[in-house]
Amino acid sequence: MKSFVISRRVNCYIVLALVVLFALAAPAHAGIDPLPSWNDGPAKQAIIQFVKETTDQASPKFVPPEERIATFDQDGTLWVEHPMYTQVMYCLERVPAVVKAKPELKNVEPFKTVLSGNHGAIAKLSMEDIEKILAATLTGMTVDEFNGEVKKWIENAKDSRWKRPYTELVYQPMLEVLGYLRSNDYKTYIVTGGCQDFVRVYAERVYGIPPEQVVGTAGVTKFGYDKTGKPFLTKEPKLLLNDNNAGKPEGIHLMIGRRPYAAFGNSTGDRQMLEYTKTGEGARLSMIVLHDDARREYAYGPAQGFPDTKVGAFTQALYDEAKKQGWIIISMKDDWKRIFSFEQ
Repeated sequence: MKSFVISRRVNCYIVLALVVLFALAAPAHAGIDPLPSWNDGPAKQAIIQFVKETTDQASPKFVPPEERIATFDQDGTLWVEHPMYTQVMYCLERVPAVVKAKPELKNVEPFKTVLSGNHGAIAKLSMEDIEKILAATLTGMTVDEFNGEVKKWIENAKDSRWKRPYTELVYQPMLEVLGYLRSNDYKTYIVTGGCQDFVRVYAERVYGIPPEQVVGTAGVTKFGYDKTGKPFLTKEPKLLLNDNNAGKPEGIHLMIGRRPYAAFGNSTGDRQMLEYTKTGEGARLSMIVLHDDARREYAYGPAQGFPDTKVGAFTQALYDEAKKQGWIIISMKDDWKRIFSFEQ
């Protein structure tokens, strides 16, 4: 009887060990929904199918881990971009400090208009005016000074609609995609038309993407020494890379060195990145977000009859190309169960 009890106990241990080994050998996503904030549909299934095909060694579309690159636009793709890009809001709020340091700008446009506080007039500023403001507020200081100013601002500034920090207005479904890809050995990059140094300040904390995996519009930096002989970098008012439109694939080649297997965008500024990704060999995934949910977020196009916009335009021509080229259009309204983590 004693030997029977011992034998039975040993058998139980063997069964338990086999169960554990089986669990360890099973894919990380087996039995678990990797995208719980997504409604079941073509967009969600396209992502899951892409990951399965490119990570299964038995698949003809298998991609070696070292080649698994996925790129994401930021504004309008990873977080809210309306009514104005977060970076532009930072720059507008920095104008008083810039004018204080340079009083001669007080009566010079567009700084005069910004100082007036007239939101209607500010909204009518031209792109040339905005570029002058960006140059004045994003350069002329050391990299460390800039990082410190952005960090302080991003921790305290709040969006006017939700009354929450901008860093909370991140799309929960896209955070899940980032995590799902990384859990399958994809390296995720932000490829943005925004200021590279600006996004690098918070990208790791907000998206889990380290500074070296942020590719953005970049200016020249100049090396020098302070009075004590300590070396530093100064941000110069000279453009090095305009990481928008054709600049996105150019920046990807320059900074990453590999064509992405997956790319996500939301506007005309992402078109060339999506084209560049989709035309690569093997399994490729190009996805584009359509803002069509005015109740939970915003609705703008002008594709499909949605209101036109100067911020993150998704034109009908881009929509038609997406359909023709086999890109997956993500409908905020139909594909996302929830948009933000704070939604009930």
